[in-house]
Amino acid sequence: MNAFRLSGDLSHLLAILILLGKMWKSKSCAGISGKSQLLFALVFTTRYLDLFTTFISVYNTTMKIIFLLCIYVTVYLIYIKYSSTFDRENDTFRVEFVLVPVAGLSFLVNHDYTPLEILWTFSIYLESVAILPQLFMITKTGEAETITTHYLFFLGLYRALYLANWIWRYHTERFFDQIAVVAGVVQTIFYCDFFYLYVTKVLKGKNLSLPLPV
Repeated sequence: MNAFRLSGDLSHLLAILILLGKMWKSKSCAGISGKSQLLFALVFTTRYLDLFTTFISVYNTTMKIIFLLCIYVTVYLIYIKYSSTFDRENDTFRVEFVLVPVAGLSFLVNHDYTPLEILWTFSIYLESVAILPQLFMITKTGEAETITTHYLFFLGLYRALYLANWIWRYHTERFFDQIAVVAGVVQTIFYCDFFYLYVTKVLKGKNLSLPLPV
């Protein structure tokens, strides 16, 4: 494992812990898209089915279990424990607009036509767009809490570090997974504008505000 992969995993875990800490401390899930978290729960569930079939390493298994537990707890907090604070009026992204194309693409373009491989491919494609409900919610409300922006920043950083990991692996191992790389690039693109706003506003102590849609 190289430093880019490890840093990416830690950034991903930190993003989730920031979100969980925010909800637990404030006893509120205001400003958080439950639909995005449900999509991420679907991503982890379909990707980590190999926990029952393949052992890679203690680190790999441990991280998978941690991510699964964290995302399930996040969904529980949003839809059950703190459901009274959930902003349903603004969490209105039509998830079927991403689920249907992603499901179709995973059947058409994958490495091997086996159930686990198709589900793994589905998780890769879905992860690239799972953040859209959250970004849509921020655009709809016109602003985001500082903690939420920190969560998005580290989530975007995780993807950027994974791109660096793939570049490193290509040059050192001649390893190249076209599906994962293309999906990762698409996902990183979604964060580009956010990164700029994060650096120019949030890190300077300003609230992240976006223009409201007409």
